[in-house]
Amino acid sequence: MGAGQTLHVAVLKGGLSAEREVSLSSGTECAGALREAGYRVTEIDARADLGARLMEIAPDVVFNGLHGRWGEDGCVQGLLEWMRLPYTHSGVLASALAMDKVRTKEIYREAGLPVVESLLVDRDDARAAHAMEPPYVVKPYNEGSSVGVYLVPAGANGPPALSDDMPQTVMVEAFVPGRELTTCVMDGRALGVTDILTDGWYDYDAKYVEGGSRHVVPAEIPAEVYAACEDYALRAHDALGCRGLSRTDFRWDEEKGLDGLILLETNTQPGMTPTSLAPEQAAAAGLSFPEMCRRLVEDASCDR
Repeated sequence: MGAGQTLHVAVLKGGLSAEREVSLSSGTECAGALREAGYRVTEIDARADLGARLMEIAPDVVFNGLHGRWGEDGCVQGLLEWMRLPYTHSGVLASALAMDKVRTKEIYREAGLPVVESLLVDRDDARAAHAMEPPYVVKPYNEGSSVGVYLVPAGANGPPALSDDMPQTVMVEAFVPGRELTTCVMDGRALGVTDILTDGWYDYDAKYVEGGSRHVVPAEIPAEVYAACEDYALRAHDALGCRGLSRTDFRWDEEKGLDGLILLETNTQPGMTPTSLAPEQAAAAGLSFPEMCRRLVEDASCDR
């Protein structure tokens, strides 16, 4: 993309999704890192007038710091393609596919990657009766950051009392016991494996509230499982057509060894907050946060 000192980067943050607060934090952190790397930076709270704001400031590159629907599902990517503005992270198709958990699982299966049983169910039906034998998880099929996730434990007397804020169609997914692992992919290589330790369910607060979880980087797990996480994350990144940075999340039932490792989802816009996994994993791999953001800008494109 050229020398960092000459480029004007617009950092998109906030947005309209349920993950707005996370995105505001991510965007602010990334903007600071990009200034440290020598770029001229304008921060934009991405709302309905985003197109007009971008035409007004005419950036050279757009750094997409948005999360959730509209910013992560191909919509903003489509706008940026139409405006012919190079942008960071994945393109329209990969973003849309990864945000749709049903399509993601289909692509995982085609790539020979391990997933668990799941089905789409009407929200009212999921509230009326168990859609599958507990334990299972109910979640939106097109949200991230553990927004709107319900865990139904083994032996539960009845189905979950889903909020009316949940979409009319929800995903019901068999619960996999064990440890929460994650691997980031950047520049065509896996950055390592993180073991996420919590006192309970890895929910929104565990992800973003300080002290909500503890991260072991690199994960202290068997070498074959560590290697499989990196291999699976790379294959998922490529199968979905991701660009720049992605993060693939796993559950690992250690009692089953390598057979207990399954993919949950791939995130094309990983969080970049002070408690986020991607910057922490990059740092463990020897990549500073400003350098990480600089590489994403250098990889920006509007060709897919």
